[in-house]
Amino acid sequence: MAGAVKNQKEILQKLKIEALNEMQIQAKNAIHTSDEIMLLSPTGTGKTLAFLLPIIAELDSEIEEVQSLIIAPSRELAIQIEQVAKETGAGYKCNVFYGGRNFSKDRMELNKRPAILVGTPGRIADHLRRKTFDNEHIKTLVLDEFDKSLEIGFEEDMKEIYNALPSLKKKILTSATKDVEIPYFVKINTPNVVDFLSQGVKALEIKKVISPVKDKLDTLVDSLCHFGAKSGIIFCNFKESINRVSAQLDKVGIAHGIFYGGMEQKDRERALIKFRNGTHRLIIATDLAARGIDVPQLDFIIHYHLPLKSTEFTHRNGRTARMNSEGTAYVIQWKDEELPEFIGDIETEEISEAHNPKPTEWSTLFVSGGRKDKISKGDIAGLFMKQGGLEKSEIGLIELKTDCAFVAVHRSKSQKLIDQLNNSRVKKRKVRIYEV
Repeated sequence: MAGAVKNQKEILQKLKIEALNEMQIQAKNAIHTSDEIMLLSPTGTGKTLAFLLPIIAELDSEIEEVQSLIIAPSRELAIQIEQVAKETGAGYKCNVFYGGRNFSKDRMELNKRPAILVGTPGRIADHLRRKTFDNEHIKTLVLDEFDKSLEIGFEEDMKEIYNALPSLKKKILTSATKDVEIPYFVKINTPNVVDFLSQGVKALEIKKVISPVKDKLDTLVDSLCHFGAKSGIIFCNFKESINRVSAQLDKVGIAHGIFYGGMEQKDRERALIKFRNGTHRLIIATDLAARGIDVPQLDFIIHYHLPLKSTEFTHRNGRTARMNSEGTAYVIQWKDEELPEFIGDIETEEISEAHNPKPTEWSTLFVSGGRKDKISKGDIAGLFMKQGGLEKSEIGLIELKTDCAFVAVHRSKSQKLIDQLNNSRVKKRKVRIYEV
């Protein structure tokens, strides 16, 4: 099951983290000393590592079956948790299962059981029904962003999962929502509550931008030009609206990505990768991007459409001004439109004339080799620097996946790198390299 199992100090060194934050310290202590834990903290504060570290510390290296089960409401969050678990290099196998992925891939990965299994409720419930792995050794269950899972209709699957774990000892629930109700079927009576919600968006400003006409597209474009070369999410309520806004931004030459539930999983992942590594400063998204996904600190978010609930307004706003950083949430308001009561009285941002923000200096290259080929981030950086002639400053974020990698490079060098490095060998594997 385990290779050379690492302790917390070694894991933090590998992750290049000097010390845990206060929330992570309190969460770790609560998980080690309690069997019922409620972890409440804003999005982006490091909840994943907060529960992974104590879970890893309590795994038994002699047991070759699944010991910890982590349930997440979205594929992106599930993939992100698996990524963090793998980046710890802790010595334990971790896999992620989610809907839309070929079931035969899941079965193949179960040939050697993971110690930690991450997944979406529907897919994990399906596995438990089919008895594809032994559930007798699962002692820890994490319901990450559990209120979101309930909100989008996963209650029956979650109940089924909970009832299928006969040896369960420890229950960990996480949320970024205040006054959230614990689902009855989890049977938590007196949880040890670690609450850091009040530590969140202290530096958040909320402003409105007035649109003179009901169609807000031109006002949105003017706003983005006014904000300049800053990073942000534009929230829409429907994928049709996202496509319409995206077409307009394409028309005026403002680079961006899009992200919503109906997209192919590969395209959703790549949109987030290009947003994280700086290829795109802007992404147009539904509330799927409001929480539980790994994106960088943002300068602003824009409510192109307002959400129907105050909680979603809070979650959207929580993507910026995280951990006491500054940020602004903008509401684009038609001049004859009344804002909901939950927004209150907010000041108006006057928009000045400005040019389109320039594209970023980065582009993203795909490399067709990953962890399963024994390729590391260092191998990829070495290829791009030694054979590609790049300086260290010309390589940005490298994201390593199981079977591929994505590398941010200076836009001016991308085509030359493709010409030079496509079909090169890395760790005896010939890799394809192209721009995505």
